[in-house]
Amino acid sequence: MLDIREAIKYVISGNDLEKKQMISVMRSIMLGQTTDAQNAAFLVGLQMKGVQSDELLGGATVMRELSTKVNVEPGPYLVDTCGTGGSGSNKFNVSTAAAIVAASAGARVAKHGNRGATSTSGSADVLEAAGVRLTLEANKVAMAIEQIGVGFMFAPAHHSAMKHVIAARKEIGVRTIFNLLGPLTNPAGSPNQIIGVFDPVWIPIFLEVLRELGSNHVMIVSADDGLDEISIASETQVGELKGGKVTTYTISPNDFGIEQYPDCSSLHINSAEESLVMLKQAFANENQPAAEIVALNAGAAIYVANLCEDLLAGVTKAREVLESGIAQEKFDQLVQFTQMADG
Repeated sequence: MLDIREAIKYVISGNDLEKKQMISVMRSIMLGQTTDAQNAAFLVGLQMKGVQSDELLGGATVMRELSTKVNVEPGPYLVDTCGTGGSGSNKFNVSTAAAIVAASAGARVAKHGNRGATSTSGSADVLEAAGVRLTLEANKVAMAIEQIGVGFMFAPAHHSAMKHVIAARKEIGVRTIFNLLGPLTNPAGSPNQIIGVFDPVWIPIFLEVLRELGSNHVMIVSADDGLDEISIASETQVGELKGGKVTTYTISPNDFGIEQYPDCSSLHINSAEESLVMLKQAFANENQPAAEIVALNAGAAIYVANLCEDLLAGVTKAREVLESGIAQEKFDQLVQFTQMADG
């Protein structure tokens, strides 16, 4: 057992915590046994020292343990597209659009997400703008995944223990370990994921943590232009975990027959409503850059959901979905399901 005061001293002296020490500290924080001042001190100390893989693993273990689970058959096609956010790019919700396209291609998508913290529109914001009810009970989310192939898990509804750190996080206003833990704590325990990270330094660390947590097929992506997605305007660094084996490589838009864009400014939005408009344009194949970035990221989701042999085949499948118009139908089904599933 490591007392919170000892833990604060430990991290501000630059020492890394072992997994079991981190589990002990995180439990006391997430069970409300510590004060806001202690939480803030610990989070800042951890951040200044630099978060290590054992600390992320310990944090994710406790958050998974305390979460409200969504019980679905794990199955080979279950996938999540939740990223860290924090790229500061204010683009439309690519990972949310990718989730809908992947579901349209036959994946079972357990989409984990939240409101925007550093962006104008998080996945919860754009889904709410579309009419999705965010506060479904866990069994109804499971039903949506089983019946229509996609369900949304609103992070605060599944990680109620997070209420103990809300004040500290808000008052310090800096990025903390919790910005990294979201994608590692899927309440449906999805074994397959595409995760965008805001800095490629996290790629090997995330792969190590997810391998320890028992993931099956994961891609961690970070674009050279700063996007936490596969970009249409630069190369993207990729780390892939498949069946216990890790590979790292670089991909570029040209690999998928896309002429590289000079930048992603055409994808910028100023509100959740603007994001929704662009998302629907992508689904209708009416906005080329939006459709292309969705195809790349949905293609990765289709690939990690084990629906095709390689990434190129996944992107091809995503393009077929966008050309057919079925993504909008799938999106409408999700909206209708959540509105009808009262309480």
